[in-house]
Amino acid sequence: MLTQDLFYETYWALSANKVRSFLTILGIVIGIGSVIAMIAVGQGAQNSIQSSIQSAGANLLTITPGAAKGVGVTISAGRGSSQTLTQDDATAISQQVPLLKAVSPEFTRRSQVTAKGTNTNTGVLGVTSAYMSVHNIQIDQGNFITDQQNTNASRVAVLGPTARDDLFGAGANAMGSTIVINSQEFKVVGITLTKGGTGFNNPDDSIYIPLTTMQHFLAGDTTGYLSDIAVSVTDQSSMDEAQNEITNILLARHKISDPTQADFSIINQADIVASASTVTNTFTILLASVAGISLLVGGIGIMNMMLTTVTERTREIGLRKAIGAHKTDITKQFLAEAIMLTILGGIIGVLLGWLLALGVSRFAGIATQISVSSIALAFGVSAGIGIIFGYYPARRAAGLSPIEALRYE
Repeated sequence: MLTQDLFYETYWALSANKVRSFLTILGIVIGIGSVIAMIAVGQGAQNSIQSSIQSAGANLLTITPGAAKGVGVTISAGRGSSQTLTQDDATAISQQVPLLKAVSPEFTRRSQVTAKGTNTNTGVLGVTSAYMSVHNIQIDQGNFITDQQNTNASRVAVLGPTARDDLFGAGANAMGSTIVINSQEFKVVGITLTKGGTGFNNPDDSIYIPLTTMQHFLAGDTTGYLSDIAVSVTDQSSMDEAQNEITNILLARHKISDPTQADFSIINQADIVASASTVTNTFTILLASVAGISLLVGGIGIMNMMLTTVTERTREIGLRKAIGAHKTDITKQFLAEAIMLTILGGIIGVLLGWLLALGVSRFAGIATQISVSSIALAFGVSAGIGIIFGYYPARRAAGLSPIEALRYE
């Protein structure tokens, strides 16, 4: 049988039962569309989480005070409240670890802040000038906290855009205005660019003041204790080495011989990204597997239709064999019909999945990403379903005896 004849016969056979063909294709369409949409949601979530973590700073290590031991695991405790990290620790790390680009000692508290009759409860961070480079903060208006302001313990503040909007109104010009934090007045000298984020660590909903000002006037602490120390490593490959060096320095400074008794914890950004990727990958696989069940159902539907078709066209098969058609010709004919159904379903399913992903992104606000690999997978699976579920009916048709087929009523 010529290829042209094969395509013609396939088109004729499928067109003869348009409603049945459409319903059979529908199962594949729903399956492929669901798989692509679910993979797009999973990959979008993974990229969003990784981007959010990376936006906190490049190659970031965060050292927090306090570590309580649990059964079989180490659980960080007392973060921001334990007094085990000092400014001297930050200085020692900066001087003794050559793999670091910048070291940012920090003191963080949530405080009630007022301005012009408005108020908000937000995070107030005592920082140095190094905070900008470590956490990828950029300035929209004015300037960030300077070393001179830290030396003088100046009462100045830099506002995140959300904190600015809460205190002065959306988009208001807050430069030079006065805010009150714990009865202490601060002059606004800068506004940061919108960065995005949620929860207690949202940089847009934060207020930055000099570290020394925070310690002396707001925390009442003149001993130099810190909530945490953030460090930026020169490159990704040096993260583990830098973490080990910092651990050894702090153990020596705190006179701790047993590392399991360390009074500090180090959070590695790379570990957080890896853990988040593992979770989102599992989430994506789960979603795709659930959606893939509909593909299996669609494949069974194709087999059912093809078996019904073989029964209905028994006399036709007998006639073809009687005039010289070979088993391979019959097999090709019915297999081509099954594959054509799945390919059509795959094409429409890809379009449906793309539209579903766009709809989820636009109306549900969930980031989605459609990859070439997911589309290739969809076509591969659809073709595979056509071959797998169409092969048995095709072989059954090819195995019919021409004499018995011609007698069939």
